[in-house]
Amino acid sequence: MTTKTEDLDRLILEALDEEDRGILAELGEEPGYFAQAFGLFRGKLAWVMWIAYIVNIIGAGLAIWAAWKMFQTTDPVMTMRWGIAILVAVNVGLFMKGGLGLQMQNNRILRELKRVELQIARGQARDSV
Repeated sequence: MTTKTEDLDRLILEALDEEDRGILAELGEEPGYFAQAFGLFRGKLAWVMWIAYIVNIIGAGLAIWAAWKMFQTTDPVMTMRWGIAILVAVNVGLFMKGGLGLQMQNNRILRELKRVELQIARGQARDSV
């Protein structure tokens, strides 16, 4: 994080009362990369993530197999065809990884929005009392 972001986080934390600080401490820090990555395979869209991951593995396997075949052949036309197959398989894999990364980012944003909703709801409950 940048210094300005850390300063902003510090100012927000100072503005919260003790009860809100306790709730934020209870929620903890943002999960690490691997916790977020494995979190993709739970929830409502888990089946989509599983399919994307399986297609990614298949694409990697096809790219490796095509590379093996490309280096086995001596015919220039077949070498080009296997090279194109490698490019297609790698692009499929990269596309799937991109989708998984976007979903991770969406999950991070949703988590932060829920934290903000909680703070707003708590503030409204305090104001109505």
